[in-house]
Amino acid sequence: MKLLPRRSRSEEERAGSMTLVEHLTELRHRVIVSIWAIAIAMIAAWFLYEPFLSLVREPFCTFITDNPEFAPPTGCDLVFSGPFDAFAVRMKTMLYLGVVIAMPVLLFQLWAFIVPGLTAREKKWSIPFVVASFLLFLAGAVTAFFVLPKSLQFLLGFAGEGVVPLLTVDRYVGFVTLVTLAFGVSFLFPVVLVFLEAVGVIRPDTLAGFRRYAIVVIATIAAVITPGQDVFSMVAMMIPMYLFYEASIIIGRIITKDRETA
Repeated sequence: MKLLPRRSRSEEERAGSMTLVEHLTELRHRVIVSIWAIAIAMIAAWFLYEPFLSLVREPFCTFITDNPEFAPPTGCDLVFSGPFDAFAVRMKTMLYLGVVIAMPVLLFQLWAFIVPGLTAREKKWSIPFVVASFLLFLAGAVTAFFVLPKSLQFLLGFAGEGVVPLLTVDRYVGFVTLVTLAFGVSFLFPVVLVFLEAVGVIRPDTLAGFRRYAIVVIATIAAVITPGQDVFSMVAMMIPMYLFYEASIIIGRIITKDRETA
């Protein structure tokens, strides 16, 4: 895979007048850089597999400790049922960890692709955008781990008495990954709103006037993207998203005021 040679952009291109071919060339470059970043991060992820597996088992172990009647013969150890499963789950886990580790690079590439269409004043938000997005994604991932024990209790409790869970490593890791990604992506919600306010697409007063509708939309989003579809995950996602919505209004007003007084 070969990186495209970069050339210095003209003032016209930096002002946002790139042609369609130039936009596609730029997109291709950003995608290739992102793929290389993930590939390199996956090498580091190989050595993090065992600690990560121990970490993701903790919510299930907590659930088994709090609900011994659901304890399977294997305790909180995960199982696999096919000879290829162990390799497959390691590769999937490496890919997931690679994306997380490379997240700052991916976010920067996304922002760098958007920047040519922005004004010089809007470009100054590049570093705050990348840093805030990465920290919020991590905050969402951490929140997911606190929610997982209750989610497991809710979901596995439907089996009833006399039935114990025997979770395979591939399905369990896949479930944890989906929950973590769902929370991580949902916590990026305020960054998107602040970005739209910063470039003048929406105004803080408009967001403030749609509070009641925002609550309904947030509840719907939480219900749809929460993998477990349980009330604990939904509430744990809804509350931060609404607080982020209010915070984006406050930040947007600060940005708007700063832009109008400049």
